[in-house]
Amino acid sequence: MNLEQFNFHHLFYFWRVAKGGHLTRTAQELHVSQSALSAQIRQLEERLGEALFEREGRRLVLTETGQLVLSYAENIFGLGQEMLGRLQGSSEGMVRLRVGSVATLSRNYQENWIRPLLTDPSVVLTLESGLLEGLLERLVQHQLDVVLANEPVVSDPDRALHCRFLGSQAISVVGPASVWAGRTLRIPEDLNGIDIALPGPRHALRAQFDALCLTADVKPRLRAEVDDMAMLRLIARDSGWLTVLPEVVVQDELRNGGLVRVGQSTQLQEHFYAITTPHRHRMERLERLLVGSLEAPADAVPAAAQPLP
Repeated sequence: MNLEQFNFHHLFYFWRVAKGGHLTRTAQELHVSQSALSAQIRQLEERLGEALFEREGRRLVLTETGQLVLSYAENIFGLGQEMLGRLQGSSEGMVRLRVGSVATLSRNYQENWIRPLLTDPSVVLTLESGLLEGLLERLVQHQLDVVLANEPVVSDPDRALHCRFLGSQAISVVGPASVWAGRTLRIPEDLNGIDIALPGPRHALRAQFDALCLTADVKPRLRAEVDDMAMLRLIARDSGWLTVLPEVVVQDELRNGGLVRVGQSTQLQEHFYAITTPHRHRMERLERLLVGSLEAPADAVPAAAQPLP
C-alpha cells in the first residue's frame, strides 16, 4: 500500500474512537451508525495488516500497533486543527514536545534543560512528572517524546530504549546562612549527630550518601527524607537543618544568600539522562537539545544549572 491508497477518512474514524474510547458514543457524535463505523475501522486494519483494537470485556483497548497509529493520527489531525485555527486567526501553528521527568528530578534542572525552547514561539511544551517506570511506559506507547531521569535504564528486546547521558553535578550540603555563613564541614566526617534532611530512598543519590556515611562510621540525625525536590528545597530554606541536595535545586536561595554551601564530597554525584525510543518521530528541536547536551563536557549540566560558586 502506498500513500495514494491510504484512506485518511478511515484513519479519522479510528482517531475519534481511540480518543473517545467508546464506539457507540463516537458513532452518535459523527452521525453514523455503529456498524458503519466498525466497518470503516476494520477496513483500516485490513489495509494496515494489523489489529488496532482488542476487546477486554465491553471495553475497546488499543493494541501496541494501535498506540503507534494513534500517535501519528494525533499529529496528523492535531496539526490539521491547528492549521484551521491559525487560518481563522484563533491560534498559531505549533510543534508539541512532550517531556516527562522523574518525580525526584529537580524542577530547576528540568527548566534549565528546556530553557532554549521557552523563547521559541512555535513550541508547545507538555511537562509531566511521575515514577520512572510509569513514564517509560508512556514513552514506549508514544505518549511522551523524552523522559528526563537521574538514573540510567537499559534496553531489552521487549522495550527498546535509548539512554543518553546529559551530564552530572556534585551534591552539596547546604544550610541557612544565619547559622552556617563562613563555616565549612568535611563530608561526611563532620556530620555525626547533626540534624539533616535527605532525599528519599527512591532518589538515586540517597544510596550514595548512605554508603558514604556507613563507610566513615558516621550517623547524622535524620530529620526528614523527601522524594520531591521542590519540598526538599522548602525544608532546606525554612527548617534550619542541613540538607543534602543538588545545588541546582536551591540555586536561587544560594544566589540571594539565604542558604550557603557548608560542604561537598566528590564521591556524591547526580547524573542526568535523556531517555527516548529509537522509533519515535524525529523532532528537530528535541534533537538540538540532545546534541547540545552530548557536545557539553562529560561533567557538565546545562549552563544555568552549574553549581554556584
